Amino acid sequence: MKSDQSKLDPPLFSNEPEPSDTKRGVSAEEQPSCCARCQDVLKDPVSTSCGHWFCRQCISSYWDQSAPSGHSSCTQCGDRSRTISCGQTDVGLQEVLQEHKMSLRRRCEHVTEGSDEPGGGTLLNRIYTELYITEGHSGEADTQHEVMQLEKASKKSLHDTPIRCQDIFKAFPEQQRAIRVVLTNGVAGIGKTFSAQKFTLDWAEGQENQDVSVVVVLPFRELNLIRDEQHSLLTLLHVFHPTLQKVTAEQLAVCKLLFIFDGLDESRLSLVFTNRKVVSDVSQKSSLNILLVNLMEGNLLPSALIWITSRPAAANQITPTCVDRLTEVRGFTDRQKEEYFRRRFSDEEHSSTIISHMKTSRNLHIMCRLPVFCWITAAVLEHMLTTEQRGELPKSLTDMFSHFLLVQTQKKKNKYHEGHEMSPQELMEKPVYCFVHLSIQEFLAAVYMFHCYTNRNQKVLQDFLGKDWQDENGDTLDVFLNKVMEKSLRSENGHLDLFVRFLHGLCLESNQRLLGGLLGQTENRPEMIQRVINNLKEMNSYEMSPDRSINIFHCLMEMKDLSVHQEIQEFLQLYNCELSESHCEVVASALKSNPSHLTDLDLSRSINLQDSGVKHLSAGLQSPNCKLETLRSVHC
Repeated sequence: MKSDQSKLDPPLFSNEPEPSDTKRGVSAEEQPSCCARCQDVLKDPVSTSCGHWFCRQCISSYWDQSAPSGHSSCTQCGDRSRTISCGQTDVGLQEVLQEHKMSLRRRCEHVTEGSDEPGGGTLLNRIYTELYITEGHSGEADTQHEVMQLEKASKKSLHDTPIRCQDIFKAFPEQQRAIRVVLTNGVAGIGKTFSAQKFTLDWAEGQENQDVSVVVVLPFRELNLIRDEQHSLLTLLHVFHPTLQKVTAEQLAVCKLLFIFDGLDESRLSLVFTNRKVVSDVSQKSSLNILLVNLMEGNLLPSALIWITSRPAAANQITPTCVDRLTEVRGFTDRQKEEYFRRRFSDEEHSSTIISHMKTSRNLHIMCRLPVFCWITAAVLEHMLTTEQRGELPKSLTDMFSHFLLVQTQKKKNKYHEGHEMSPQELMEKPVYCFVHLSIQEFLAAVYMFHCYTNRNQKVLQDFLGKDWQDENGDTLDVFLNKVMEKSLRSENGHLDLFVRFLHGLCLESNQRLLGGLLGQTENRPEMIQRVINNLKEMNSYEMSPDRSINIFHCLMEMKDLSVHQEIQEFLQLYNCELSESHCEVVASALKSNPSHLTDLDLSRSINLQDSGVKHLSAGLQSPNCKLETLRSVHC
């Protein structure tokens, strides 16, 4: 990719023009005998680019107390210089840091989006779409399933002031405290890693945050591989960023560093913030967890900036007193979803088709708040629109994931059966296995459980269902799914909800055909499928919370039961006729579905219909797909 060289070679620590009297490489003969700040004999001397010399303690003290963000002025002449030399010349250091920038740029400019092929993928700047990031979080560990969190987030009013990922360390005008440590929360696949990658790329290209001299990327997933080793901060940098191997401890002490620790939820380190050993020297070796804690607390490199990303449930590992700013990544707004697909596809017809299709399904539309699910959707629909495998586009989550599994396994098959030879670097690299997103793991878990049922793997079924699975041979598919559904409804945090949706969707012959023999010999006779549907409709949900019982409706949607829209009135009765916002959204979904079979809607006993619910219903009534003929309502 062609680039503007002037953007790649900024001054060492500054994006401002240097004064005309800047002195580069002050010789030992020109070095004064006393510090320009304390006037004492120079101790461990460093110099600024405007030619003044200070004791390292003096320059560090001034920097840390008065301008921790690095926007300091020389105490001698007032020049807003941020170039500090360690020794007789800074030319060698500048070359090393420039090489580091180029290395990070090569590392970050492409995204693989789930592929394991280094150097491949798509240009990040071509597909990157700004995410909705806000300041603040409840501060409590969220125990709900992440898809439930996502569905709730989709209903939040978006009145908070958004923050660009590049401005994550910039304080708002009303904030007096400098921001040194930022903790960013967000569910899996919401875009935390992409945000950190975009931040790093913009810095490496000379576009943003040029007051920072070194960005150090240390993903927890990779730190786990050396968790039992002893390291100093200096050797840690050398291991993860070989371009910095020539940087000395003396140079590191006066550099403006920014550390990005991505994926705290994947960490296998024990981060203990009490009764721990204090480490303040970048050359001092200790265990990895002690090293990171001292860095976060500010005992080690107190002027360094720290950015930590995490899923919500793991964020409480960081003590709140260490954090200056909490942010939350909320994913894509509706406008940003469309922007992503338009940026992703040069063919406007394809992007318009995908956007229109996404809007027809409530489940797909909600899940597309996740950039990773937008990628899954794009990968599947692009494959279907550009190959002979057209057919009906996926409408349910199970449809989408079945097609996605097919596309991904086909890619792997081509890779390993068309003469692919592994490079020496690929025999040498340590393997790290992970799921692109939690929902893929849950889909595969549903496929495995379905396979265990069809093959009568009694041990797995009994381990999962316990005493509920008594019959060794006689339980039919409807009985099996009914027991799984009952277990999921007893779960307080909904961790089995998506798994159960997938399990019901796999009953359909269309998905079984896609997955070939993976599921084993299945019972997909029409009368069996109808019994499964009837069981769902007859489940007693009076004693359940709306958030729990709403998953019954989702399972019916995964089974593509069109009658559920015709019988939606009976399904509201399930909730004692007190419609919450979630229930109104379900009704609105039925009104907007294509085709919609809801013609008669009786809300006359819905005494708690709130403004938010009415807005959802109004949106459904305005849909061109709405076929409603009769609407009854009172107390509205």
